[in-house]
Amino acid sequence: MTDNIVWHNAAVNHRERQLRNGHQPCLLWYTGLSGSGKSTIANAVDRLLFNLGCSTYLLDGDNVRHGLNNDLGFDDTSRVENIRRITEVSRLMLDAGLIVGTAFISPFIADRAKAKALAGNAFIEVFVDTPLAICEQRDPKGLYKKVRAGEIAHFTGISSPYEAPQKPDIHVNTVELSIEQAARQVLAYLRGQGIVANN
Repeated sequence: MTDNIVWHNAAVNHRERQLRNGHQPCLLWYTGLSGSGKSTIANAVDRLLFNLGCSTYLLDGDNVRHGLNNDLGFDDTSRVENIRRITEVSRLMLDAGLIVGTAFISPFIADRAKAKALAGNAFIEVFVDTPLAICEQRDPKGLYKKVRAGEIAHFTGISSPYEAPQKPDIHVNTVELSIEQAARQVLAYLRGQGIVANN
């Protein structure tokens, strides 16, 4: 970083935004295999929070790769850079006072640790725990079929590693829970932590 770049302090501060929004900002970091249900659950939580009057935004892996990260591939180096950029965008959204959801595989523990270090206490790791066999059975985008046909390389859980969280803040078992139940589990956690009011 050059010495000529200086952080600009905004006229509206973080605390003012938090008071206007009526809730604490936080970063809900959904992680899990492709097809685990991350985006579906994250969207369901986002809807619940929005209906409660919360200021939210959801960053989805595919959506971000249409624009901000469309120059990146899927090799390990590109995946690390993908998550680094998302972490920086999330930090700006936290500063705006939002409840930010990120639905990304984010396969590496080290990358998620960096996101946590940047977001601090606002970071909430949500492990969407779905066995590989069930993810492959669901295969909502047909990706596993392409992997097995040799059309896709560097696929998490098969040809590229996935490092599951050891102590996630929220552990969602999609084998036992419906989408609605999983979303309610996340909301209950936010209420329990005082991030969202109990009303």
